[in-house]
Amino acid sequence: MAVSPDVFPPRKRRQPAPPPSFCSSDEKLLLQSLLLVSQEICSLRPLGFLLKRNTSSIIRKSRLLSIVFEELLRLTVFPPAALVCLEELYILLTRIKALVEDSTSTINDDDDDDDDDDDDHHHHNKNIPASSSSSKMWLLLQHESISNSFHDLNLNLFTILDIFPSQELDLCQDVRELLALLRKHCFAEKGRAYPADSPDAHLRIQLLDMLDSIHREIIPDPSHLAHIFRSLGLADSTSCRDEIDSLQRQHHLLQLQADRAKSAADITALIGLVRYAKCVLYGASATPGRSPRATPPAHDDLNIPPDFRCPISLDLMRDPVVVSTGQTYDRTSIVAWMESGHNTCPKTGQSLTHAELIPNRALQNLIAAWCREQRIPFLPTGANPNESSSSSSCGGAPAALNKTALEATKMTVTFLLSELTASQAVEMANRVVHELRILAKADSDSRACIAEAGALPLLLKFLGSEQPSLQVNAVTTILNLSILEANKTRIMETEGVLNGVIEVLRSGATWEAKGNAAATIFSLTGVHAYRKRLGRKARVVKALVDLARDGPGGCKRDAMVAILNLAWDREAVGKLIEARVVDVVRVVMGELPEEAVTVLEAVVRRGGLTAVAAAYHVVEQLAGVLREGSDTARESAAATLVNMCRKGGSEMVGALAAVAGVERVIWEVMGMGTGRGRRKAATLLRILRRWAAGLDEADETSSTSYSAVNISTSSSTRGIVLPANSPTVESLGQ
Repeated sequence: MAVSPDVFPPRKRRQPAPPPSFCSSDEKLLLQSLLLVSQEICSLRPLGFLLKRNTSSIIRKSRLLSIVFEELLRLTVFPPAALVCLEELYILLTRIKALVEDSTSTINDDDDDDDDDDDDHHHHNKNIPASSSSSKMWLLLQHESISNSFHDLNLNLFTILDIFPSQELDLCQDVRELLALLRKHCFAEKGRAYPADSPDAHLRIQLLDMLDSIHREIIPDPSHLAHIFRSLGLADSTSCRDEIDSLQRQHHLLQLQADRAKSAADITALIGLVRYAKCVLYGASATPGRSPRATPPAHDDLNIPPDFRCPISLDLMRDPVVVSTGQTYDRTSIVAWMESGHNTCPKTGQSLTHAELIPNRALQNLIAAWCREQRIPFLPTGANPNESSSSSSCGGAPAALNKTALEATKMTVTFLLSELTASQAVEMANRVVHELRILAKADSDSRACIAEAGALPLLLKFLGSEQPSLQVNAVTTILNLSILEANKTRIMETEGVLNGVIEVLRSGATWEAKGNAAATIFSLTGVHAYRKRLGRKARVVKALVDLARDGPGGCKRDAMVAILNLAWDREAVGKLIEARVVDVVRVVMGELPEEAVTVLEAVVRRGGLTAVAAAYHVVEQLAGVLREGSDTARESAAATLVNMCRKGGSEMVGALAAVAGVERVIWEVMGMGTGRGRRKAATLLRILRRWAAGLDEADETSSTSYSAVNISTSSSTRGIVLPANSPTVESLGQ
């Protein structure tokens, strides 16, 4: 069987709060605590289908117990045996509350009239946010273990009630009868742990059989598929999308638990099944106003702060490390990036001067603290190395390790492409391409399946569509596919696809289409050979420069990062200069300082100094970034100014020295900038000092050392003043 019942052990539940310590004089406090927790259980909402009997029964018992506790509060004398039973009852009720909350976190909107016992006390559980709702399928597969947990708690409740010394208490007859009724109900349910002939048990077996069939590459019977999904309340595309979101949240939470990696991997089989059923049963979804592409986070399921996400995988970082450019990545992601042959920083495009990875302990501690606040288990470094190494680039368990998930993905892709081939209506084609776009955003195996099935030639014909949304969906699907390294080659070698993307970049119907085409070019330039090939195409370069100048904010950024990748190739720099990239960079520097300054640095290093120097006020702009920019932007600005001063001679150095307050800014970078920024700022200050002393910069290259005394003695030559208590250049490692 593809997914056996044994791979779904009982869920790790939230541990109930430890019971308070009660002494003999705390009877009232104990009873008040019991009344409170019983009322909290009563306020929870039972399920309308799965676990309906379990949750409804335990909530009814809690309601009756709350009446008993109210009566006990009127008493003043309690025998020791009664206090012991009440303390045990408090512990049991906290366990019941935790289990019911976990089970009822799956809320049906149409459960309101499913249970006649749901009176005014059964309102929506406001203690459980909608974002934490569990998957219905995940709950179904765990139905047996959860039912057994309810059964065990019921047995414990019966035991406590059976030994409770009610005869020794001054209780009214109604309460005595109520306790007897509770014992009778608990006794009646002693043998009803998990009836194998229940509808829920049959449904669970059918679901497991279907997963097994998919594992054996047998296409599911649509009628059987429809029965399972409608029985679970998954009766349309919207409910299926919500179910996929719930499964992905559950997958992420399980993945953070070191001992639940197997369960997390098997959830991918359920995700694959729901995606397939959604398309087969309910057709391709209508395109929403805007669907996110794969490169930025699709949605913030757990509201993870952006700084806690790895820029490569977009998942929560567990082992953040810093590379030579100062950027931080999750260790697993950046190691995979470097092992695939890359020697550049994925975020900035700069060359990595060394392969050393420095642990970012401060950030790791912040992430761990945030996880504790969110009640998310945080797997520390080295706790389970195998689990980390098995994660895919998208933060999920790789479907290749789960044949059921992989086969479900292949069936979904085959179905969608057959629909796309047969479709004559533009609207239907748009729906199918949108589904492919979503699937290509999911994970690496989905991207591989789509490309291997021959989707690229089919998508090509929609790149020139007159319907804007269809064009956007087509180019974004190609963008999502390009994330996989093998697909970059397919895109570059499939006839017409690259030209189609370039045409969208040049004359797309919407800014979104142009921006996603630029992002596709950026993705393709991650391969050195393709970077050189694309950099030779004047229409690519001009289109990117035009988009950086005229496009809205998001499109400007897409264009600038693509330009940055091209700018590291000397031959492409010439074409960028011809397209007036320096003028465009100056215009966008205020809006995108990091990207703009890094492009300038690349252009200057690759022979574009003359064009940069000729740009009016470019030195003043770089000095402004040095003063007010981010650490990364200041680092690139300092590096650019160093190259400009070294290659531009005394005239360039003089232009920099004329900027008011520039040396104080340089000292600030030397004291508080990044490692590379501090080194570049120290070099820049040395250049200014030599210029102030009347020395040519060419003399510096032959000098092996330059003492801090020389800097200090020349400080009055041209009105240059050093800040008090400033560090020396030598103290910064120069």
